[in-house]
Amino acid sequence: MALPATADAADAILRVEHLCKYYPVSRGLFQRRQLLLHAVDNVSFEVKRGEVLGLVGESGCGKTTTGRLIARLTFPTTGRIFVDNADVSKIQGADMAEFRKKIQMIFQDPYESLDPRMTIFDIVAEPLNVNGMGNLEEREQRVAEMLSLVGISPPSAFLFRFPHELSGGQRQRVAIARALVMNPTFVVADEPTSMLDVSIRTGIMKLLAQLREDLGISYLYITHDLAVARYLCDRIAVMYLGKIVEVAEAEEIIKEPLHPYTRALISAVPVPDPAVKRPVPTIKGGVSKPINPPRRCRFYERCPVAKSTCAEQDHPAPREVSGGHFAACHQL
Repeated sequence: MALPATADAADAILRVEHLCKYYPVSRGLFQRRQLLLHAVDNVSFEVKRGEVLGLVGESGCGKTTTGRLIARLTFPTTGRIFVDNADVSKIQGADMAEFRKKIQMIFQDPYESLDPRMTIFDIVAEPLNVNGMGNLEEREQRVAEMLSLVGISPPSAFLFRFPHELSGGQRQRVAIARALVMNPTFVVADEPTSMLDVSIRTGIMKLLAQLREDLGISYLYITHDLAVARYLCDRIAVMYLGKIVEVAEAEEIIKEPLHPYTRALISAVPVPDPAVKRPVPTIKGGVSKPINPPRRCRFYERCPVAKSTCAEQDHPAPREVSGGHFAACHQL
């Protein structure tokens, strides 16, 4: 299967091959078959150096699990993860400590991801403490630099405050500072603006874009908001029930979606002009269960263009329909 990517392997900071994560489900008293929830199922993609790849899909499609697998917060069932062409799928011990310096994660909820008993200084300095980097004075200087970088100013006024004394936007900026304090080259951003007021989101998005330019960071940006993905991402990968169904340049996937599910997602985005009317693709039924799913296309039950052959064949692998535009559909 060709990887949905536009970069050579040497130019890819992250490469994921056939990544799977299955969770066992409790069986009933008379059930003999092991039930498995297919959270991530045979996912492959690449991220170039300095690139932002958006991972888009509805709730429960496996976006966050994919991000946690890449950050090695969850262990994959099968598949491989390459960072700078080094396989990090099974690293442990000292190798894991080095890996943590390269890849960090920004979590969705700044109210849950910051320890309420720790000061802002302790929160941002914790990665430095864990890795034994610098003395106290050097750590204070580094934390102050990072807070200033993410727009917490003056840093001295915030160092010894607690998270409950900050607004939601300030908390997320602290979470970003904590993720960047080790100078990582790759960051998994798991819907970092979804818990914030709309008026605050733009500032966080601009901050992430500026940090990318200043520090040369690559992102996997996880979101369900196509408007955010279009603004921040170079390419977009669309996920449905644990599978990547389409990958393309951000503008191309917004303007010329190929997969029926991508078309449905884009049609659901409101247009601020009452005179503009979009055709709404017909989606049948509800979301299929990800527990021991059938081998056929995951979107079959809801697809408006499905044919009998779609039910008879395995779920299609993403194939290149045009230059750099991949889609997983038997009808293309």
